[in-house]
Amino acid sequence: MSDSLPSQRDVQNACRTAGLGVSAAELHGGLCGWLAGGGADGPEWLQRVLVDDSLPAPPDETLEQLRRASVAQLEDRSFGFELLLPDAEATLYERSGALFDWCRGFLGGFGLAAGQAPPLSEETKEALADLAKLAAASPQDGGDQEDEAALAEIEEFVRVAALLLHGDCALGPRHRQRLN
Repeated sequence: MSDSLPSQRDVQNACRTAGLGVSAAELHGGLCGWLAGGGADGPEWLQRVLVDDSLPAPPDETLEQLRRASVAQLEDRSFGFELLLPDAEATLYERSGALFDWCRGFLGGFGLAAGQAPPLSEETKEALADLAKLAAASPQDGGDQEDEAALAEIEEFVRVAALLLHGDCALGPRHRQRLN
């Protein structure tokens, strides 16, 4: 099982080819939110994440690789989880916009899988509220080195928040079942 994400460009092309109305970042965020919320990992993930039962199973190997890598990374005990975002060559505007799209997708997928009252620690509740603030943000034109550094810190926060939520809602219940 490969834990390497396909490129953002390849996922964007696969989304366009499949006629999906989401960006690569938003789709990855939605998938990760679905998995973090305890959603089932299976061939129907695309229908569940995009709330469209008429969608076929992922028609593209790129989207299947995205699923496999996301599952592996979320389960990775060495915290190798990555966000699917544009690379450093993209503008600050494009990268921050993709990060906010990722957060919107994550919140949607998480809400679908976890429901209205997921079992969250206080720390994780705060992280979820902060993700909601980021999901409502809009990218700004321009920026300097300070903004670049801030974006890197926000990306790291989002990555850790996703892992915390996955721990509370997916890993925690699994471990409790094994103990009983």
